[in-house]
Amino acid sequence: MPAIFFLIPLFGIIALNLPFGKVMRKAAFAFAFALFLIHVSLVLLHHFGSYISAVEVKGAFFNVSFAVDHLTFIMLLSIGIVALASLIVARSTISDERERFNFINILIIAAAGMYGIVMVKDIFTLYVFLEVAAVSAFIMIAIKKDKFALEGAFKYILLSAIATVMMLSSVALLLLLSGDTSFSAIRAALFAPASSVSLVKIAVGTFLAALFIKGGLVPFHGWLPDAYSAAPAPASILLAGIVTKVSGIYTLVRIVTELFGFTAALSGMLMFVGALSILVGAFAALGQVNFKRMLAYSSISQVGYIVIGLGTGTALGIMGAVFHLFNHAIFKSLLFVNSAAVEKETGTIDMEKLGGLSEKMPVTGVTSAIAFLSTSGIPPFAGFWSKLMIIVALWQVKSYSYAVIAVLASILTAAYLVTMQRKVFFGKLTSGLEKTKEAGFGFCAASITLALITTGAGIFFPQIFSVLIEPVKEILVR
Repeated sequence: MPAIFFLIPLFGIIALNLPFGKVMRKAAFAFAFALFLIHVSLVLLHHFGSYISAVEVKGAFFNVSFAVDHLTFIMLLSIGIVALASLIVARSTISDERERFNFINILIIAAAGMYGIVMVKDIFTLYVFLEVAAVSAFIMIAIKKDKFALEGAFKYILLSAIATVMMLSSVALLLLLSGDTSFSAIRAALFAPASSVSLVKIAVGTFLAALFIKGGLVPFHGWLPDAYSAAPAPASILLAGIVTKVSGIYTLVRIVTELFGFTAALSGMLMFVGALSILVGAFAALGQVNFKRMLAYSSISQVGYIVIGLGTGTALGIMGAVFHLFNHAIFKSLLFVNSAAVEKETGTIDMEKLGGLSEKMPVTGVTSAIAFLSTSGIPPFAGFWSKLMIIVALWQVKSYSYAVIAVLASILTAAYLVTMQRKVFFGKLTSGLEKTKEAGFGFCAASITLALITTGAGIFFPQIFSVLIEPVKEILVR
């Protein structure tokens, strides 16, 4: 079954680009919509047990194998949901048929790359799929070809190239240590008595730094606000909702738990970087007037919660980190969908020029409020439970200062999101916006669906926890 998730999109790309231009352009949306809907349905219907190997190709040095587990299940579900939201918004915002067709092609390739990332079980193939996702993201950011889009894309590709060099260097060192690139072989070599301690430390540090760049963590976050704010609306949804989370944060969770294991030094570094990202992202978001740029800094802050939870090294911390990864994909995608709706209907995302839009855009206003409540960790929404799990895990490992930072940063999160809600949706309608109307059906369908997911995951948290989240600890905690 795992092979289906990246083989069908690749065959689909070939079929869409056969020499029947006009027909294929008209069929592209329907094909992509059916593809992602089927993938979400397959994930929900299929019962995932422990590792289920589907593809394995052995070579002299490189073994290619794919498998699914409970963490893979959560990531595949997140990718499918966010890709659907991005696709729907693309249809509503990209009017040129050829440009929309090109975007859909890139979206499918990016999804195939992410499917590979979350299912692969060897480090070199992981790198290959990371590059597929990175190149797709670069094209998405630059697709408008204006000054800001090209600047954001340049910053992204420059830092991504640095991360690539670091990652390949680390893979080379790990190959020297283990003679193989599979996760199991590398882990065995890293913990073998004869391992070279200095080479292990260099390899681990280099790979983690590359993932910090991919995930936009502080102090490697410089590319992220420009990339998110300059990209077209559907690309922003995909990038903020899932691409950087899969490329950087999911990979960090997988590599730390399956390869490197937890040491006091590694846990301390993860918690420090997580706390720094939480604070820098939250304080930076407070000073923004650009809707999308504020959401970009908010993403940095929320990703910090995932990393600080991972840094605890406990079952509860890892479960909280994984649940917050899923929650972030949903509520941040919802906020970017709504920012796209506001931009389409008003022509601006400058919050100083907006106000009172709830009167004209009630669905967008209400779903934005739901997203900000979940982001801030307000019960009963899903974000509350994942943040609570992370804070309790920090308290259990006696990291009291980090637990306090996590709590206080949630207050900061509420502050900048309340500011956004007040400037954009509350109060008196700003002059010149009297003819504004609710966003179209596509926007409303995407925002209502995402709002229902983050609300339902909070209300039915005990069931979600037992079915979706708790099994993760059996696979991740070694």
